[in-house]
Amino acid sequence: MVMAETRKLAAIMFTDMVGFSRQMGANEARTLRLLAVHNHLIQQAVVEHHGHVIKSTGDGFHVEFPSVVHAVQCAQYLQFQFRTYNAKIEPTEQIHVRIGIHLGDIVVQPDGDVQGDGVNIAARLQTLADSDTICISHLVYQEVEKKLPLGPVVSLGRPRLKNIAQRFPVYELLAEPPEGVRHTLRVQGLKLKQWRRTLQVAAMVLLVGAGVLIRNLYFPSSPVLPLPDKPSIAVLPFTNLSGDPEQEYFNDGITEDLTSNLSKLSGLFVIARNSAFIYKGKPVKVQEVSRELGVRYVLEGSVRKAGDQIRITAQLIDATTGYHLWSEQYDRPLQDLFALQDEIVQRIVTTLKLQLTLAEQGVLTHKGTNNLEAYDAYLRGLEYYLRRTQQANAQARQMCEKAIELDPQYAGAHALLGRTYLREWLWVWSQDPQTLERALALAQRAISLDDSLPMAHRLLAYVYLWQKQHAQAITEAERALALDPNDVDGYETLGEILSFAGRPEETLGLVEKALRLNPRQPVSLLWLLGRAYLLTGRYEEAIAVCKKILIRNPNHFTAHFDLAIIYSELGREEEARAEAAEMLRVSPGYSLERDRQNWPFKDPAATERFAAALRKAGLQ
Repeated sequence: MVMAETRKLAAIMFTDMVGFSRQMGANEARTLRLLAVHNHLIQQAVVEHHGHVIKSTGDGFHVEFPSVVHAVQCAQYLQFQFRTYNAKIEPTEQIHVRIGIHLGDIVVQPDGDVQGDGVNIAARLQTLADSDTICISHLVYQEVEKKLPLGPVVSLGRPRLKNIAQRFPVYELLAEPPEGVRHTLRVQGLKLKQWRRTLQVAAMVLLVGAGVLIRNLYFPSSPVLPLPDKPSIAVLPFTNLSGDPEQEYFNDGITEDLTSNLSKLSGLFVIARNSAFIYKGKPVKVQEVSRELGVRYVLEGSVRKAGDQIRITAQLIDATTGYHLWSEQYDRPLQDLFALQDEIVQRIVTTLKLQLTLAEQGVLTHKGTNNLEAYDAYLRGLEYYLRRTQQANAQARQMCEKAIELDPQYAGAHALLGRTYLREWLWVWSQDPQTLERALALAQRAISLDDSLPMAHRLLAYVYLWQKQHAQAITEAERALALDPNDVDGYETLGEILSFAGRPEETLGLVEKALRLNPRQPVSLLWLLGRAYLLTGRYEEAIAVCKKILIRNPNHFTAHFDLAIIYSELGREEEARAEAAEMLRVSPGYSLERDRQNWPFKDPAATERFAAALRKAGLQ
């Protein structure tokens, strides 16, 4: 008996790992390792966005979605995940993907395979996409343009797709605005293949002119940040010259330590780690760093660790001119690492003629541990912690426990261990009611070992917040900022506490300072800004910020949470319910009545206000 074919309307997504065949020829082992990462990220994202993998072609995936909104959200999330992954590693280790999406009629075969124009068009759109972008058909664009924050969109006209008779508009979704005429020329190239030669020159002029107009109207270039009124510096990620990718955590840790030590000097303006690390693994022109981050000086260098020896090369550059103020190569036994870090910081202080307080002079000599094994375990723990996954959080905890076992007096390891418990409690990875108490005990232990450790005071501040002890939380957050006046996390911590304590106007000023220290605008700061706008009744500004967050991470639960409240309070019930549905998509087990018990608002009226708005949006 021959089974009848099944037809249905579906959203189809095709993905492709850029340069896979070339990379296999160059280094098969490395490429297979990257392929495993690639496959894991895609399979995980597809499941989270309710998709179904129809077929894997080795370096590509053919996926079906019941909703075109979910398909586009999945694609956006994937590109965000790969950008985040690539930002931390060298170019040879990066993964780049192109994606095509179409909404159309498909034929489901008895064996589960699918065919039809809907499939063929999606496949052709994938080949049309540039690296790190998403190509969508006009049908997809019509469905999602008013439902999703799409970010920068470029029209590719009506290109001819191989073996597809129909011509229709195609759009490319970009992570960032197009750069000058480069992207315009790419679009133009797609069209010129299909136009008569007599129209080529005229088309080129029109397209370039249109590209410049679009960029000026919709994607104005970021303003050049003015230099602060004090010496300013960015510490770029030190290059790993050890020949071992597994040593990246060690290099990043040294960069982190140098940044942290300099950050504690009140006479110096220090760019946050997150903004400096966007240059990791990339060729850098220091003049561009100066313009993009608004700093005068740049510290860059490299690390080579071999056995019990270490070589660190460092150079301090006046980035406004490119002039090297000094450059030094240090060859030392590994056991001298801490003293070597102190030397580099002291050299910067001397060169920039900084005047230090007595407390700041202690920064140049104080170290959390003298045990290299404990320090190494701590750095591994920090690297795991920054991955922000449940599994990595558990691995970070193991490393911190090992560091404490090796050096029971290591305050930093106690504080980082406490942060793993706080994250586990906040992100509901554990049902153990003692989790927050463990974070509290570890914060107090870290402070008893080293009262000058900002991270420990920030940890304690957050614990106090969630215990609804607002005055103590503010005191600890202010103490952390006093110890480290350049600490973006410190401004974020104090700002969040003040918002919950009923002082969101002050939060706005703190966020402004934090964004100057971290010009790349991390999502956490954007959320804090949006929440402060919400609490101060600046709804349209809050909506704009939340949508900006969702461009970068369509699954950001609290952005959907805040939008549901805003739309509900504005009487935009359909949009409020749509955001409530997104909350349940991201967190299917969400319960409003259970969650509201933990909201740390000082004023019970604020809790009732949020709960009422979410109930109105349909949540229970």
